[in-house]
This record gives sequence, structure tokens and C-alpha cells, in this order.
Amino acid sequence: MKKKKINLRDLKPDANNEHSHEDGHNHGKSPSQFKAYIPAVISFTILIIGIGLDYFDVSFFKDRLRIIWYGIAYLPVGFPVVKEGWESIKKGDVFTEFFLMSIATIGAFIIGEYPEGVAVMLFYAVGELFQNAAVNRAKGNIKALLDVRPKEANVFRDGDYISISPESVEIGEKIQIRVGEKIPLDGILLSEKATLNTAALTGESKPDSVLKEAKVYAGSINLKSVIEVEVISKFEDSSIARILDLVQNATARKSKTELFIRKFARIYTPIVVFLAIGVTFLPYFFVDDYVFRDWLYRALIFLVISCPCALVISIPLGYFGGLGAASKNGILFKGASFLDAMTKINTLVMDKTGTVTKAVFKIKNIKTFDWDEKEFMNYLMAMEEQSTHPIAKAIMEYQKGINNLEANKVSEVAGKGLKGIVNGKTVLVGNKALMTANNINVPTETESIVESIVLVAIDNQFAGYVVIADELKEDAKETITALHKVGIKNIMMLSGDKDSITQQVAKELNIENAKGGLLPEDKLNEVEILKKNPENKVAFIGDGINDAPVLAASNVGIAMGGLGSDVAIETADVIIQTDQPSKVVKAIKISRSTRKIVWQNIILAFGVKVIVLILGAGGLATMWEAVFADVGVALLAILNAVRLQRMRWS
Repeated sequence: MKKKKINLRDLKPDANNEHSHEDGHNHGKSPSQFKAYIPAVISFTILIIGIGLDYFDVSFFKDRLRIIWYGIAYLPVGFPVVKEGWESIKKGDVFTEFFLMSIATIGAFIIGEYPEGVAVMLFYAVGELFQNAAVNRAKGNIKALLDVRPKEANVFRDGDYISISPESVEIGEKIQIRVGEKIPLDGILLSEKATLNTAALTGESKPDSVLKEAKVYAGSINLKSVIEVEVISKFEDSSIARILDLVQNATARKSKTELFIRKFARIYTPIVVFLAIGVTFLPYFFVDDYVFRDWLYRALIFLVISCPCALVISIPLGYFGGLGAASKNGILFKGASFLDAMTKINTLVMDKTGTVTKAVFKIKNIKTFDWDEKEFMNYLMAMEEQSTHPIAKAIMEYQKGINNLEANKVSEVAGKGLKGIVNGKTVLVGNKALMTANNINVPTETESIVESIVLVAIDNQFAGYVVIADELKEDAKETITALHKVGIKNIMMLSGDKDSITQQVAKELNIENAKGGLLPEDKLNEVEILKKNPENKVAFIGDGINDAPVLAASNVGIAMGGLGSDVAIETADVIIQTDQPSKVVKAIKISRSTRKIVWQNIILAFGVKVIVLILGAGGLATMWEAVFADVGVALLAILNAVRLQRMRWS
């Protein structure tokens, strides 16, 4: 299944406590994926036809034709394995599962059990396909970062602006950034003002308003009017380049977990091979009526029984069942290893904006002084109708359609707000600086408000205020409670938003440890500090480009896929496709259920094999027991794994 591609969210509202108007999945398989299943389908079809001919005892299906028929069925799935085993032997790595699978299935052919030889290899091949499907989902590239990096810069040279690569721009040159474009290099703003979306860099939850000579950063998006910037650093030293470097280094620090079956095979395979050799030759020294053919037959049955098919299948199919169950619940794990890693998590670090909040402004509170609320809002909405600011949009959502007033002579007071005439009255809308400049007394209660606040004065009298906040997601509170219930006691919030707002949200969610005002480097450092304690297994959940480095560095990186950026999704190990933080709890529960199923399968496979291996060595087991020990146990493992698809996690 291909990952769902999510467009970068170019506008994230911020939550400063002063309001200024100065800024005014394709889920199908690709053809190449289908090709991987063709050999298994061919072998299965030929095998089933052969078994049918055997069952009905068709007269012509005998001897040489029968051998050739099953040989043809064996080749599509068996040849690649035999070839891989041979290549490994040439490299000095003899005892691989490829080698064991080869001699076990060829041994089945030698003793005349052709369908068994094909079936065992077919099961192995299918198990490998499932394993590869899981591995292919694993995180391993951060190509989406290339989409984030500005691809060109409009630099002023020879009296005109020309488009060149950002890497070619020199310090001190002047560049132009049009509306909607990313600033390609760090610099100083030459224009009078600019409105920038810095969410990709800082996680700030609203556009940033900056004035002339302020420093601006590469990766920020210009939201209003064409601006000019003087470059102060080379591209390789820019903010966006640093984030790219952080992600790459963090990803490199995350070691790849070798698949369990590979490690197991290195121990299991040589033991089984030498035991089979022993079963063949050692009885010569202890048995009076030793017959080589009889003991060779026992050894070959021993090899068929010992074939690791059930183990090879039980592990990837168990995880595959977990991956499927998670997908049905809107959770995408990029590989089976992350299901395992999720079961060990005991520390959860989370971003704020877009993770536990909606990253959308909503009116939280309206307080009026000697004014009817609706009349007060009519005056305010008449003024805000002139603005495209995210806060203005939130205010305009108040009881849509009630506004019947019109504002005139509206002017913008730089960095402070708006001034205009509504219904013959002078109206001021903005921050405390605007009120102070017009000698309007503001109630002291507004000073304790940490969210964005819009102050309103009508005819030189303070009329009231509106508190605007980034709204919590519906399941945010229950998520924290549920995390505690599943044993995640250490929960921490890290945000690029103002510390006062971060602390308030953390308090509302009952999160004791929270830090705000952090840059990507700061978030990464905090997680690295937590990881220094070997007992801490850290998961981080975030949604922005600025979260990518810490997503990569954590033991398990979890990205919000619905509104999250492409980079966060590419870098993370787990994606919450529905944007609900409560899904993290479900991901933990699914992971634990999956691990339980996998271990049940491993114990089942080992237990049955040990018993039948002993019986086989003693000559008490026939090929029927061998079939059960191998194919039968594999089928039981598959059925057990399928249970995951039927489970429900509240």
C-alpha cells in the first residue's frame, strides 16, 4: 500500500497574546508489486492441479510425468531460494534459512514426497513475500525533504531579478520573494513589513508579522505582498538546511534492526543440518541391523519436519496481521519492527499545535462592558470584515449572517491593529498598544490572559474583548487519561509556541512536564536527554516539518497524517491517518496484541517441532507427522494471526 500523500499545510495560525493587523493515497499495488506474487501463484496453481490428479489417481499421472510436473511447480518459488542459498555459500555464509529450505525441500523430492516439497517451499515463498511487504513499508528515506527545500531564488543582478539556485546566491545580495513562495535563504527584511508563515521552522501557531530590518529565515512562506530580503548567510548555513541536516543525522543514528528470523536461522540451521547428518550415520555405530536407506529416509523426514516454514511464516504474518488491523483503525506502521518498538514505549513526548490542538482559531470567550454581546460583535465584525488575518476569520465565524453594519475609513495602525468608523462611532480593534496610544483604559484582567486577545474600544470607551484560542482536539483529554491507563506515565509536551500558551494547554490536559518557545534543535536536544537514560523508550508525536528531526531521533516517531506535512509523514515510523491523538493509545494496544500473537505462534511452532523431531529421529514419525509439523503448524499460525483482524480495541 502506498503512503497517502498530504500537501504541506501552508497556513498555521499562531497564538500570541496580542492581536495585530499589521500583517493584516493511492492504496493499490503497483505493477512491480504484483509481479512479485506471480511465481507463487503459478506454483500454487500447478501444485493444486497435481494434488487433484493424485487424489483421483489419474492413470497417466505417474512416474516421470509426475516428477516433471511437481518439478515445474517447484521451480518458480524454489529456484530463487536455492540460488540465494548457493550465493550465500559462495560468500562463506553456509547455514542460512535458504540453505535449510533447499536441502529440506529437495530432500522431500528425494524420498518421493513431491507435493510436500513444493508446498513447503510455496509456504516459505509466501511468508517471504509478506515479510518483504512489511519491510518495504519501513521508513528508510527522507526524499520528501527535497520538496521542502526552496528550489530557486530571485536575486537582483545587473539591474533585474533573475532566477537562480539558492546555493549560488552570495551574502549581501538582494532577493525577491513573491506571495506564496518560500524564503530561500536567511536574511534581513528590506521591505516595510511582511507576513510570514514560520510553522515549518518554529511550530508557531499563527503567521508572524515582521517589520523592516527584522531577521527572516529560509523555509518561511511569504503570505502577503512581494517582499525583498538581503541575504545574510549561505544556503548551507540557512535554517532550512540545518533542519535537513538534523533529520539526516538523526535518521543515521537510528540503527536498523536485523530481522529475528535471520538471527534465529544462524543458530537453528546448522544444528538441524548436523543433527540430520547424525541421524543418518551415527546409528551405524550403535545399531546391529543398520540399513543406510532407512536412516537416510529418517534424516530426510527429520529435515522436512525441521523446516522453519512455520516460524518463517508465523513472525511476518503475525506482524502483517497487526499492520492490517492498525490500518483498519487509521494507523499506518511503516514496518513490523515499529510494532515491536511501540510495545516498549514508556515515555511519550508530543508537539502541541496540530497534534493535540486543531491549529485553527476559535472564539474562546467574549467579554463586554456595558454592551450587548451581539451588538458588540456587530461592531467588531464590521471592522474585521476588512481583514484576511486568521484571527479575523475566526471572529467572522461568530453567528454568521448577523452582521448588518459597515465599517468606513478603516486604517491600519502598524503593529497595533485597526481604526475605523462604524455606525457613526469611532472603533478601535487591536492590542493593548493601540488602546494605550489612544488613552483607552484597559481592565487589568486582560493582562492574565495568555491566549490571543482582541481589544475593542467604541467612541473612546473600552467596550470589551474577545479571546481567541487554538482549540483542543475533541479526544485530547481522554488521550492523556488513556495513556496513563496503558502504562505510559511519563508524558511531556514540547512546542515552538509561546511558553505561556504551552503551559496552559498542558495544564488543561493534565500534563505535568511542558516546555514552549522551542526551536527544532531544542526539541531534538530534549529528546536526546531523555534517551540518555537507557530505561526510557521514547515516542514522539508531531505534525510539522519542524518536528521531523525529533521524529527521526526518537525510538518511535509518530506523525499526524491528516494535516501533517509530507516531511513529518516521510520521517515518522507511525502515521495517524485520522489526526486523532487517541489513536496513539490504540496503536500501543494493537502493538501489544500483535506481539502476543507472534509469541504464541513461535511457541506453537517450536513446541510441535521439538516433539515431532524427536519422534522422527526415533522412526516413530511418518511424513504425515512431518506435514503437520510443518504445513499444519504454519496454517495454525496463519489462523492465529488472522485473529488480529477480528479483534477490537476500545
